[in-house]
Amino acid sequence: MDKVKFEIEFPIHASPRMLYQYFSTPSGLEEWFADKANSRGKVITFYWDDSEEQATIISKKNEERARYKWVESGDDDSYFEFRIQVDEITKDVSLMVTDFAEEDEIEEAKMLWENQIDELKHRIGA
Repeated sequence: MDKVKFEIEFPIHASPRMLYQYFSTPSGLEEWFADKANSRGKVITFYWDDSEEQATIISKKNEERARYKWVESGDDDSYFEFRIQVDEITKDVSLMVTDFAEEDEIEEAKMLWENQIDELKHRIGA
């Protein structure tokens, strides 16, 4: 079954500079995303309880976005991305999360991201 791309917007009361550190560095990611995160070059290994997953850093743009691809997803076009969006008029900051899931798993994936981002907001006091 093919994976479907989806995007969720999370308003966050934080500066783009601070927010970027939480999704672009292993130490930032292990604050809210995984129990532990280690990087070797372009590969980050995430640890949760008794499991581990590896993701390759596809691209990063300072204080704007970071895109990762799960190693196990192979040659498909899927990735997950964190992107900071700032409203030009109000200066409100949002974190845009892009991910892929099979069609019957999209709602579950969105709920997982909502829980993860709630943890991030809690960590940064947003």
